[in-house]
Amino acid sequence: MTVIVLTAVPPGLRGHLTRWLLEISPGVYVGYVSARVRELIWERIVEFVAEGRALMVHSAHGEQRLEFQVHGHDWTPVDYDGITLMRRQTTPTYVAGKSRKRPQQPTADGATEGASTRDETVWKRRNARRKFRKKD
Repeated sequence: MTVIVLTAVPPGLRGHLTRWLLEISPGVYVGYVSARVRELIWERIVEFVAEGRALMVHSAHGEQRLEFQVHGHDWTPVDYDGITLMRRQTTPTYVAGKSRKRPQQPTADGATEGASTRDETVWKRRNARRKFRKKD
């Protein structure tokens, strides 16, 4: 069995993969293909992925019975005593922008409006954006 996960790839590549595999969710493809077809599919993915990411997992001989191939992804397969583990990059590849400090404004009681007010605002926005809310 072969599973391919694509992120931020051109629509033409996604359409091309539907010739051999089933798209069970946006960007997730599964199916049974021969090793030769699987290698050709991977070559096509690497060729057309552009700025996106690709991850392929397929069955293989061995204790884990899995092999991984990764392109443009933060996760990389690492062999550890015969077992393949996925290692994630610990430092981000992007550079965080400089944050601007807002001047603190005094409130009605004379105290300065600080981090606690901002934290409450962030949590209010997060709750408003939730997809699934608890039913009352």
